[in-house]
Amino acid sequence: MTGFRSDFLRTLQARGFIHQMTDAEGLDALAAKGSVTGYIGFDATATSLHVGSLVQIMMLRWLQKTGGRPIALMGGGTTKIGDPTFRDDARPLLDNATIDSNIASLRTVFAKLLDFDHGAIMANNADWLDELAYIPFLREIGRHFTINRMLSFDSVKLRLDREQPLTFLEFNYMILQGYDFLELARRHDCVLQMGGSDQWGNIVNGIDLTRRIAGREVYGLTSPLLTTSSGAKMGKTAAGAVWLNEDRLPVYDYWQYWRNTEDADVGRFLKLFTELPLDEIDRLAALDGAEINEAKKILATEATALVHGRDKAAAAAETARQAFEQGVSAEGLPSVDIPRGELEAGIAAFRLFARVGLATSNGEARRLIQGGGGRVNDAAIADPEQTIGSGEIGADGVVKLSAGRKKHVLVRPA
Repeated sequence: MTGFRSDFLRTLQARGFIHQMTDAEGLDALAAKGSVTGYIGFDATATSLHVGSLVQIMMLRWLQKTGGRPIALMGGGTTKIGDPTFRDDARPLLDNATIDSNIASLRTVFAKLLDFDHGAIMANNADWLDELAYIPFLREIGRHFTINRMLSFDSVKLRLDREQPLTFLEFNYMILQGYDFLELARRHDCVLQMGGSDQWGNIVNGIDLTRRIAGREVYGLTSPLLTTSSGAKMGKTAAGAVWLNEDRLPVYDYWQYWRNTEDADVGRFLKLFTELPLDEIDRLAALDGAEINEAKKILATEATALVHGRDKAAAAAETARQAFEQGVSAEGLPSVDIPRGELEAGIAAFRLFARVGLATSNGEARRLIQGGGGRVNDAAIADPEQTIGSGEIGADGVVKLSAGRKKHVLVRPA
């Protein structure tokens, strides 16, 4: 369906958030008529979400900005099971204290992107799942889920086709997620569940259950699973996950992740991860050659400002300007601690470059240096075996390593 009447769906469509909807016309009519309450679930498996979850968070943010009420549902209950969707093995089971601590940490990011003082809700499905009595739950809810249908979902079929074990505990996950929708409809008049396209089956389950038991018309909407133009998964780099919490990833590293966006992705990412007007995004996306780097800097600063605040985004941009344009060693660059004795004894350049994450392997580090892309304190080196030691520690107490012009790490003796 095109030509949406509601601000909410018009915005999501124009910015590239929509992949599938269960009833586009019905949801659009409801959203055009008044405020819509919608939710997305996030399991608390770590102290931070990463960039791969940012599409969903931005959907909740746009729901609120267009007059709706977003619910960020923390999976305090479902985390105790673990979502088996498209996994080859079971997730490690976490204890209650760890899950609660993770949720408290996750809230710090959501509080920057959703306005909890003006309608947004952070709910926790442990509030109802922990209170369920097993036999009554099976009788009331379990009877609406057939094994035949559950086995037909790709998330289950893939695990079984690969002859990987799927525990009975995990098998219950889709039932509990469907029950979440029913509970949120009862408690908060929630009529919409959103998520990534890999959650389509779970969302449809919740819609069907809510209709059967509560007799309510509810809706589902998914976003496309996002990859870069080269096929890489969003939120992952050679150095690890791109976390949203500052204590897991420095603000500068977060800014730099967006600065390194592939040329072909700039326009798409500006629509998804910033709130710049669409005409300005079109102008920036049309830049080419060296000018596209200016668009990447704007993407990096705007995306960072949403998650970490405008001041920290500006500071990261200035750090990058000093490091890249002036060629100086700037505080704020990512740093890695190396035992002082080990550094004073000397480390082969290729080993150090790989160790600090400027290359994914010793072999890649060798090729980088042999190709002229390795620099120590802004001076090119040609020999991968060159020893880096105490003689390279500068007046500021660090060694600056660079891979090309964009990637820099400060090595600090610890």
